[in-house]
Amino acid sequence: MASSSKRWGNQYACSSSSSSMAIFLFVVPLVVVFGLVSLLGPKTSNWVFISNSYPWLWSSQSSSPSLNLTGASNSSSEFPPLNDDVLGLRSSVVVVDMHSIEEAHSDDSLQNRSSSPPLSIEEAVPPTLEQPNGTRRDDYANETHVSIMKAEGQRKNTNLGWLEARLRRARAAIREAKFGNQTQDVDYIPNGPMYWNANAFQRSYLEMEKRFKVFVYGEGEPPLFHNGPCKSIYSMEGNFIHEIEVNKQFRTRDPEKAHVYFLPFSVTMLVRFVYVRDSHDFGPIRQTVRDYVNIVSGKYPYWNRSLGADHFMLACHDWGPETSNSDPHLRKNSIRVLCNANTSEGFNPSKDVSFPEINLQTGDTHGFLGGPSPRLRSILAFFAGGVHGPIRPVLLEHWENKDEDLRVHQYLPKGISYYDMMRHSKFCLCPSGYEVASPRVVEAIYTGCVPVLISDHYVPPFSDVLNWKSFSVEVKVSEIPNLKNILMSISTKQYIRMQRRVVQVRRHFEVNSPPKRFDVFHMILHSIWLRRLNVRVHDDQ
Repeated sequence: MASSSKRWGNQYACSSSSSSMAIFLFVVPLVVVFGLVSLLGPKTSNWVFISNSYPWLWSSQSSSPSLNLTGASNSSSEFPPLNDDVLGLRSSVVVVDMHSIEEAHSDDSLQNRSSSPPLSIEEAVPPTLEQPNGTRRDDYANETHVSIMKAEGQRKNTNLGWLEARLRRARAAIREAKFGNQTQDVDYIPNGPMYWNANAFQRSYLEMEKRFKVFVYGEGEPPLFHNGPCKSIYSMEGNFIHEIEVNKQFRTRDPEKAHVYFLPFSVTMLVRFVYVRDSHDFGPIRQTVRDYVNIVSGKYPYWNRSLGADHFMLACHDWGPETSNSDPHLRKNSIRVLCNANTSEGFNPSKDVSFPEINLQTGDTHGFLGGPSPRLRSILAFFAGGVHGPIRPVLLEHWENKDEDLRVHQYLPKGISYYDMMRHSKFCLCPSGYEVASPRVVEAIYTGCVPVLISDHYVPPFSDVLNWKSFSVEVKVSEIPNLKNILMSISTKQYIRMQRRVVQVRRHFEVNSPPKRFDVFHMILHSIWLRRLNVRVHDDQ
């Protein structure tokens, strides 16, 4: 990972004031408690199933049986076979226990894929009333209901069993939504090819609002924990941490009622206060996170119960993936919510969450939203930005100041407004820098400019819900010399459709305080909710 000057700017305007003494007072008790935890040791026992797919691409033609800890067929399992319960197109399953991790991946795995799911909503074939096994849909729904009630009866004496039964109901409701009509909603009804399946998304979102609970671990002190930047390129770290901690709808103070558990450290703050600049030594950051995981796993049973599979971390800093290496289960099992969603560096779309990098220079989006209609956009494409990373030099080499239609600059001429250029461009070029994510993607969406994603191995934000190919252009790095031809080949009619869809999806990227339904805060939560839906935790204690 290359270092970047953007990491050391004015990032901390929303951070609470701190000192070396504050860090010292936190780290010393952390080390002491870690020693006690190491002596006591963690409890072991439990396992989790993880589906390797997106819920609304669900197909009942999943042939893999449920698996036990050895990977063998487990017909006496407390859970029904996967084709009755798991939401997803693919039959991949990950079985995890404290001593072994075995994976069974289908040939169609999403691992190491940078694109959105392959089936677009425009190509999808409407489902028939007949299920693959010959039963009618109503019969299938009855069987699902019986299965849910049976599971509730078997595990009704445990809080975890009750939670899992409710999640089974949610999964069944999302499956059924594919065949039904949408629910009326006074705020917003998802519709159009921007969504892989608008009906299923709406049902999943409503189920999230009704059921989803997040427990935020209270251990740790600012500035490393419960704190983050709010006026920088990494602002979504601080924004999410703040909003989830003050939220009354989704946050629960009772860990027994939680579906997921949040590790509230800020990677940006760890880089500022723990990392020694230019040392290239990630050891102190890893040790801090490792100690924190050991503290919460020693104090609470939830980490050891699932090996972290129902826990999540969130990081917009470039070093988020590296920080997850602090603990093997944090990287392997936990939900990693990352701006740097790079499949070549281990990002797994079936388990991890891609969320947008948003540069909130003033702490909010006032003055950044909106732009003129397509007919008033006279510039074909625009980019201006520093040369860092492997992709931008290629873009500048081929197009900097070489074509009036493609306004590509390293530095804008004096008196030219960056955002005015975006507002008067049809397409906004969004090449990756040192890392795959770029704030230009959201800046383009905010200004009504169709984003052109120039990257390899990047999973765009909320790809589990949004069909990016319907409102953006994806260009491989190898196709940069042919960039103008690619954009010119898009007809005026198709461009207008794409631009209107950009305006429609903008609500999902807007930052609001307090948050509003379907905005970026709720979309992040929804992506986490989806991953939790496809994780089943079993407590043998």
